[in-house]
Amino acid sequence: MSKTIDGPDGRPRCAWCAAAPEFFDYHDREWGFPVGEDIRLFEKLCLESFQSGLSWRTILAKREGFRAAFAGFDFRKVATFGPEDVERLLADAAIVRHRGKIEAVINNAARACEMVAAEGSLAAFLWRYEPRPEGLATPQSASTSAASVALSKELKKRGWKFVGPTTVYAFMQAMGLINDHAEGCALRLEAEAARARFPRP
Repeated sequence: MSKTIDGPDGRPRCAWCAAAPEFFDYHDREWGFPVGEDIRLFEKLCLESFQSGLSWRTILAKREGFRAAFAGFDFRKVATFGPEDVERLLADAAIVRHRGKIEAVINNAARACEMVAAEGSLAAFLWRYEPRPEGLATPQSASTSAASVALSKELKKRGWKFVGPTTVYAFMQAMGLINDHAEGCALRLEAEAARARFPRP
């Protein structure tokens, strides 16, 4: 089965883009390109935890709702949320209303604040888990890796929740810690060039 599908411009894209028209823009502009901003990294970890058991299309469609509900994923603000905020969020139809995941985001925001204090930034910590090239699987052939298992284990040790190895692997794919664009995808070389230019934090 082919790992690519022709995009609107006729160039090949990763086959998963076929699942929804809006995936092409997300794939071309975001997925697999390296990110070093703490708030964007925190947001993605949170959204990946919400996706567990759901489709990414559902989460992507609600992303602006999530951003509004969680103070733009500014973890310093989210860490101050209390029980009344949990109830507010459980009543917010613009997001996925799952108590455990909502409470996990608030918990993880506090853990993110601790991590910044200890490590300097989320980016500095997370990018330490960028795997070496020889440790990579064939693109889109795996859902976990030694690096995602190690990062998941360390996050859990530090008190983070809803950060299993599969969730962490999807985060690493999306944030450019690995280039998992399919061989033959028109964006694979662009993502690799962006990774080569990216200053590791």
